[in-house]
Amino acid sequence: MKDNYKDTLNLPSTGFPMKASLPAKEPETLKTWAKEDIYGRLQKKNFGGKPYILHDGPPYANGHIHIGHALNKILKDIIVKFRSMKGFRAPYVPGWDCHGLPIELEVDKKLGSKKNKVDVLEKRQLCRQYAEKFVDVQREEFKRLGVFGDWENPYLTMSYDYEATIARELLKFARQGSLYRGKKPVHWCPSCVTALAEAEVEYADKESPSVFVKFELSEEDATGKLGLEAGKKYYIVIWTTTPWTLPANMALAVRGNINYAAVMDAGQKEFLIVADDLVIKLHEKNILDSDNVFKTIPGSDLVGLKLKHPFIDRESVIIEARFVSTEDGTGVVHIAPGHGEDDYAAGLAHGLDVFAPVNKYGKFEGTGVEALESKNVFKANPDVIEILKEKGALLGHETISHSYPHCWRCKKPVIFRATEQWFISMEHDGLREKCLGEIDNVHWIPEWGRERIHGMLKGRPDWCISRQRAWGVPICVLMCAECGEMVIDEEVFARTVALFEKSGADAWYSVKPGDLLGEGYKCSKCEGDEFEKETDILDVWFDSGASHAAVLTEARGLPWPADMYLEGSDQHRGWFQSALLASVGTRGSAPYRSVLTHGFAVDGSGKKMSKSQGNVVAPQDIIKNTGAEILRLWVSAEDYRGEVKISKEIIARLTDAYRKIRNTTRFLLGNLSDFDGDDYSASLMEVDRWALGRLHRLIKRVSSAYERSDFHEVYHSIYSFCVVDMSNFYLDILKDRLYTFRADSAERRAAQWVLREILAAMTGLMAPVLSFTAEEIYRHTPGDRKDSIFLTVFPKADVTLIDEALEARWAKLMAIRDETNKALELKRMDKFIGNALEAGVTVHASGEYLELLREYADFLPTLFIVSQARATAEPYGDDAYRSEEIEGLAVSVRRAEGAKCLRCWNWSTSVGTLEDTPEICAKCHGHI
Repeated sequence: MKDNYKDTLNLPSTGFPMKASLPAKEPETLKTWAKEDIYGRLQKKNFGGKPYILHDGPPYANGHIHIGHALNKILKDIIVKFRSMKGFRAPYVPGWDCHGLPIELEVDKKLGSKKNKVDVLEKRQLCRQYAEKFVDVQREEFKRLGVFGDWENPYLTMSYDYEATIARELLKFARQGSLYRGKKPVHWCPSCVTALAEAEVEYADKESPSVFVKFELSEEDATGKLGLEAGKKYYIVIWTTTPWTLPANMALAVRGNINYAAVMDAGQKEFLIVADDLVIKLHEKNILDSDNVFKTIPGSDLVGLKLKHPFIDRESVIIEARFVSTEDGTGVVHIAPGHGEDDYAAGLAHGLDVFAPVNKYGKFEGTGVEALESKNVFKANPDVIEILKEKGALLGHETISHSYPHCWRCKKPVIFRATEQWFISMEHDGLREKCLGEIDNVHWIPEWGRERIHGMLKGRPDWCISRQRAWGVPICVLMCAECGEMVIDEEVFARTVALFEKSGADAWYSVKPGDLLGEGYKCSKCEGDEFEKETDILDVWFDSGASHAAVLTEARGLPWPADMYLEGSDQHRGWFQSALLASVGTRGSAPYRSVLTHGFAVDGSGKKMSKSQGNVVAPQDIIKNTGAEILRLWVSAEDYRGEVKISKEIIARLTDAYRKIRNTTRFLLGNLSDFDGDDYSASLMEVDRWALGRLHRLIKRVSSAYERSDFHEVYHSIYSFCVVDMSNFYLDILKDRLYTFRADSAERRAAQWVLREILAAMTGLMAPVLSFTAEEIYRHTPGDRKDSIFLTVFPKADVTLIDEALEARWAKLMAIRDETNKALELKRMDKFIGNALEAGVTVHASGEYLELLREYADFLPTLFIVSQARATAEPYGDDAYRSEEIEGLAVSVRRAEGAKCLRCWNWSTSVGTLEDTPEICAKCHGHI
């Protein structure tokens, strides 16, 4: 019998491997999901459930996915899977943004010198093929992340039905009078040769020349209107960091309630007029060679006065503007209505010419200054400064570094340039105020999202929706060739949309105006019968902004509005805002009930990733080395509300955490291999009821965290439960009962019943995050089961099983256990014992702790995992371990009495007393 004691133990057995081998196994799981149509079956299962629609923000169909894509798509997948397991009908329709400049630039790059010779339709076809290629590439990369979705039926902004929707939504703005064409300054990229939207502009430091320039006041105004001394020269001084805009100067702006000082120069021949508050500062900067104020003049007295342009034969005028201040500069602002938003507004209010002598390539054209013609505006700054010097108009200049708008695509500086563009008015029909009101009806996660988008909308200019490129949806409006009036006609609009539905937006380039207008159509304004098509394309943000109208439709079975939009924090300027404008403008309300914002992925030091810095972490590399599951765990573990760090060290730490979670579930599976599946809840020991209560507390906490989108709490709660509650405590003290008690004993079956409850709940709780692992665990779980964990119901907490008093009592027992373990470890280090089962311990305590220990006297050896244990109020010796955590508690460690049982390895005085089995203890004898 001696050699067969091992065979009498109930050792764990499971096919669930310790080594995950995720990179190899995950693709097999994906094949199984596809073959068994798990996503489709999930939709059928929940068909009658309450809908929950997370509407996908379309990534751009250009290049392979990066770590930011992975973060975004996994976050969405976690939410969709959680809602689906909760019984919601939560289909996920992925989409792609397919139009736009980056794709066109890639096609141009391949065309090389032919790019300007290719027919527009041929170029558009090449762009379409390029986008199709990367839709397929990214689709497979997203699926590899374990993301569920209707991947075979995504929405594409270049599909005919979607392009028709874009046309339909645009024409709604035209119908209601919000769409107009006007000459206004917009952000213009000379490199990309197109206007830019607010969301397409990013700010970076740039060095610019800072110049102080004097404009001569007419002698008539100086003497006649201001009463200044005749025979002297009087100049108004301005400061600007864009000298190249001086050829477009039309006015100078002051503020009426600011006092201005006429400062006499050292030679007493001329007077320079600046804000009185800035005289000392400008004198210290040597812009003024004197601080001798000759006369103080109210700003209101300067309004309307005439000035000579410093180097062009043109007159400027002084106007009043509220944006003028005395914080910097001179208290006087140079106004070029063709090159600035504030300048334009001021110019419009005062009837100034919107002059912008710069062509689409950023070169001067029509300045009236021969030396500047055809020069790039940024390269022309030194020439302008030289001209100012020659004219004696330059008072000083220096180079400064400041934040300046750059194109988000080519990363080059942009300019403000007044051109004919198409706009959607923010004021017409109260669009701005309606949007601001709708913001308050949306749940913003995190809350600061509300303030962010509110601030951006409150001050944003009209939406410039036109682009001067080939690849996009054309602004499908017709205009009278005689007077420029836009055609507003329901039948024409219907024909246009029908054309797009049948043949796509390409058809716009071949259709004739007459085909859409019908025979005999005349302009409603001038009776003209010649019409032109607009050839500018739409801002791609309008394309994606209209996605709610194209995707949340009866045809797709998706109700409007969406329950959630989820994207990166940059989309407050982008998709969140364009979608809000597009939806409120046509439907009167927001297209989403809630908006979740996540931060950007950065390296371990918090730095932005870039190839030049060599700190890019590619999702493909992580998947190849550790598996997509670790990426999914990373998404859950990090708090997405701020910047989301990722590095090799972070991935290594999460891989270790993953192993601990996996090994916990492996232990559960291994000890359930022979479980009969019956209900043993009536036989639970108190520690089992404690474990069950902790489990349901976990279910409650994790469910709430999913509901609140606090996914880092999901990870930390599950990890802590596995490591602290299970591995370090419950499963540790359970081993003796599981391994050495008779297989069908009530005590062991009760423990197995609890383990099954824990395994089932944990598998469900982790499934939205650790989808591959949860599926693997589920398919190794003994007993009847469905074809996938995702076809099961999400665990539900039974709060009646959470016993606060019981948990408080066991928290004290666990604290005593921790102190006992410290005492045992010291004895191990001293080589007094080899392992804890060689020890007998005496816990010296008093008061409530002594009372508690006596109550659990029989359980103490199991609690401490020692062979013998007792509690006493007796004094302890000098060799006892004295607790620093629990006052008055001490632990004495001695060698255990008796001999070692060859079956359970406990030491017992009963070993050797049983005639038929002298090598084992009495407890084991009863369980053979």
